[in-house]
Formats: sequence, C-alpha cells, structure tokens
Amino acid sequence: MTTPAATTTTARRTRSTLWRDPIVIVTSAAIFLLVCTAVLAPWIAPLDPNFANILGVNQGPSVAHWLGTDSFGRDLLSRLIYGARLSLLGPALIIVISTSVGTALAIAAAWFGGWFDQVVSRVADILFAFPGLILAMLAVAMFGPGLVAPVIALSISYTPYLMRVIRSEAVRQRNLPYIAACYVEGLPARVICLRHLLPNVTPLLLVQATLSFGYALVDLAAVSYLGLGVQPPTPEWGLMVSTGQSSILAGQPQESLFAGALIIITVVAFNLLGDRLASHQGMDRA
Repeated sequence: MTTPAATTTTARRTRSTLWRDPIVIVTSAAIFLLVCTAVLAPWIAPLDPNFANILGVNQGPSVAHWLGTDSFGRDLLSRLIYGARLSLLGPALIIVISTSVGTALAIAAAWFGGWFDQVVSRVADILFAFPGLILAMLAVAMFGPGLVAPVIALSISYTPYLMRVIRSEAVRQRNLPYIAACYVEGLPARVICLRHLLPNVTPLLLVQATLSFGYALVDLAAVSYLGLGVQPPTPEWGLMVSTGQSSILAGQPQESLFAGALIIITVVAFNLLGDRLASHQGMDRA
C-alpha cells in the first residue's frame, strides 16, 4: 500500500525533476508572460484598442504604432494585448467547466460502477458523436453570437474526453489496496473519494487539462473566425485573423499574421508543456 510519506517523497522528486526540464521552463515562462499580458492589458497597452484613425489605416510598423495599424487605423499592438484577455479566458472557462464536470462524473462512475457507470459511459459515447464546432454553431444559432454560447457548447463537447481519461485512472486507483484499507477503516465514500482518490488522479487531470487548453483555444478561435463568437470591435485573436484578411490583398498582412502567430505560440506552449508533464508522470510511475 502506498503510504502518505512515500507519496509525498515521490511528488517532491517529480517536481524537482520537472523544473529542471528546459522545455518546461521555457513553455511555463511563455504562458506566464501571456497571462500577465492579459491581466495587465489596461496598463501596458500603448493606446486605446478601439480608437480608429481613418487617416492612418493599414500602416506598417512605426514609432507611433510598433506593429502597424489595421483597416480602421487602430493600433495592432494594443489590440493584440487586449485580445489576449478573451482569447485566454474563453479556453480557460471551457477547461474549468469540462474538467470539473468530467472529473466528478468519472470518479462517481469509477466508485459506484454498475448501471451508473454504464449510463455515464453511454452518454459520453453519444456526446462523442457531435463535433465541438457543430455544437458551438448550434448554440450560436439558438442564443446568438458571443462568448457565452460557444464556451458552454465546447465545454459540453470536451467533458466526455476528459471524463474518459480520468475514469480509466480512477478505476485503476479504485482497485488498489489503499482504497480497500480506507474502506476497512470505516471512512465514508465521500471522504475516500475527495481525500484519497481525487489527489491520485489529479496529476493525470492536470496533464489532460493542459493539453486540452490548446485545442479549446483553436476551436474558440475558429468560432470567432467564422463570425459566430466575439463580435467587432472587441479585440480577440481569432476574430483579428478574420478581419485582417481584407488587408492581405492590400499588402498589409500584419493583423492576421500577428494574431495567428500568437495563437500558434500559445497552442504550441500548452501542448509542449502537457507533453512534458505526461512524460514526467510516466517516468514517475515507472
């Protein structure tokens, strides 16, 4: 049986090895910088992101506008900085909702088993049949464009993916001796699940959530690109890729180029971090 002392020692050793990984350091620094940019946008953005100057449309980089201006004369750097807020907030909400619901259902299904597990698994299989973007489009058609409807729809779509992964690990943990020992000691199911089972599936949960964040960002950016998400003039990276297309033919691709580059950088950072977390977790188990 795994003792608390052994678990603590293993966790410390894993964290020590993890933070010596150069990929983890670089990707964590990049994510931290993006989050700080989003939080501090009102203080670090040089100009009002929605201030339009019809006399300065589609300008290239200059002293006044470091990354140039868009087709309405708005400062691109300011819009990219402010765009980080919704571009990161939307995927974060999707991951928080889907992981919360998915983890609760997964642990309950692993603990109770039987007909409850079968019902939860069949519902998850049904949700697998509906692509996330299709659900987002249906939600927008019913409730109108914006951030709320796509976030709810994509959260529903991501829940079965996270639930299936967590359920498999929860079932494995459920059959380990320490759970039986807790049960013999007379601990109630709620205490066993929250204090013992949940902490042991949390590392896998963090890995899956980190990997899923990048996919959620891409899906939400695609919804905005199609004009079904955040509406102009609100700055958002996916929307900026769409609105910047009209300037590409005019020889000014910077809006779409910079917004698309930030999406790629963010997705790659989260995917690399998730891969490294999974790799270290695998080495820890070995």
